[in-house]
Amino acid sequence: MEKISELEKLFYKSSDELSLAILLFNFIGAIIISFLIKAFYTRYSFSLTGKQHIGPIIPILTSVIFLIIIIVKSSLALSLGLVGALSIVRFRTPIKEPEELIYLFLSIAVGLGFGAGYPLITSVITLSTLVIIYFFLSNKNISSNEYNLIVDWDNETISYENIIETIKKSSVSLKLIRLETSKNHNNSVFLIELDQKASLDKLIKELKILDNNINVNFFESKINW
Repeated sequence: MEKISELEKLFYKSSDELSLAILLFNFIGAIIISFLIKAFYTRYSFSLTGKQHIGPIIPILTSVIFLIIIIVKSSLALSLGLVGALSIVRFRTPIKEPEELIYLFLSIAVGLGFGAGYPLITSVITLSTLVIIYFFLSNKNISSNEYNLIVDWDNETISYENIIETIKKSSVSLKLIRLETSKNHNNSVFLIELDQKASLDKLIKELKILDNNINVNFFESKINW
């Protein structure tokens, strides 16, 4: 029991009481966890537009938060100064997807937890969160037959209904996202789920039958329009 109590004291000391060795241990742990978060974000997130500029900053963000916490925790004046500094600092890179905020907040929480001297509980909760993401919320659960379909055509003899009927032959579900028409050009965006027996090549060939000059593009279904 005494050994357990000593272990708990080691893991739950406040940051102003931590030795340099323990601070270094906590910092290394925070960095390891942050790289794990980065790997999960890159591999399993729905985001397509933010992975290249959001992913690499996750370990850096965790490091910065860790440093801030160990500096300001023991000083009320520094804490108030931090509030003032943060009030004039803002992100210049727009956050386009709520999922990006989730991963950023998770990396901030890791920096807070390890910097405040709670590495054990921070690690357990963070790893549990990543397990939940992996099994229930990751993009590995997305149907591989779901796509955004963009169709462009100029032929005036082809109507919107002709396009719809052709797509329906190869799809289980079909939803119109956007339709633009002009005198010489038509553009439509659909969210479709292909039939298990259908293929992208088959659908493209059927659309080409309507007009050989028709332009067909497929994109990942989670792109925001």
